[in-house]
Amino acid sequence: MASGPAPAGYSLVWADEFDTPGLPDATRWGYDTDRNRLGWWNNERQYYSAARAQNSVVEGGRLRITARRESLSSLPDWGGQAYSSARLITRGKAAWTYGFFEIRAKMPCGTGTWPAIWMLGTGGVWPDDGEIDIVEHVGRTPGEILGTVHNRFTVDTAGGSGNGARTALPLACTTFNDFQLHWTANEIAIGVNGIVYFRYRNPRTGRAAWPFDAPQYLLLNIAVGGNLGGAVDDTIFPRTMEVEHVRVWQAAR
Repeated sequence: MASGPAPAGYSLVWADEFDTPGLPDATRWGYDTDRNRLGWWNNERQYYSAARAQNSVVEGGRLRITARRESLSSLPDWGGQAYSSARLITRGKAAWTYGFFEIRAKMPCGTGTWPAIWMLGTGGVWPDDGEIDIVEHVGRTPGEILGTVHNRFTVDTAGGSGNGARTALPLACTTFNDFQLHWTANEIAIGVNGIVYFRYRNPRTGRAAWPFDAPQYLLLNIAVGGNLGGAVDDTIFPRTMEVEHVRVWQAAR
């Protein structure tokens, strides 16, 4: 494959084109279910299932992550949630330090949905190991997306809200868009359809403000409600985020 949108000198190192129907490719993706019994962060209201086609499945050349209004009370780690969803992760399977990332996706919309395509440091300590939100979408504001970074410095100075920006994307829920991250040793640039709308530059002040020189893994999910998702309209379900591809390029070393 050609370099595509990636900068000159970058080569494709990892991808999922979602061309094999069924459950997501287990060599590429796992499932984050760690907080089901205790409840998820940010006052989110979903249960994340594992290898359950009703919540995550590949069909028609697309990954479909679906949030549903249902209580999976028969499952042993159910924590009382009234909604199901999925959180796919590459943790333990793939992680990267720097690169150009592109995820072509269509958002689900609907009041109470909170889909995200994002990255976390493999060290497992938040926010010290950093978080890069390539895109977040809030269903009650369908024509807008967010790109954000979190680290120890932003948490200590901004109360956990992170450092980021919003931009208009009127067709976020009706068409597929290319959500992009260009991450180097000097800068994190987050954009959509080739247009960068947020930059976070390495301030060279230490790890608190720049933990982004170590591997991060990728996450794809739909949360329900929570601090950002807000009130939930139960009449909207089911709601699906569709992903056409995930591609990662890195510079030759």
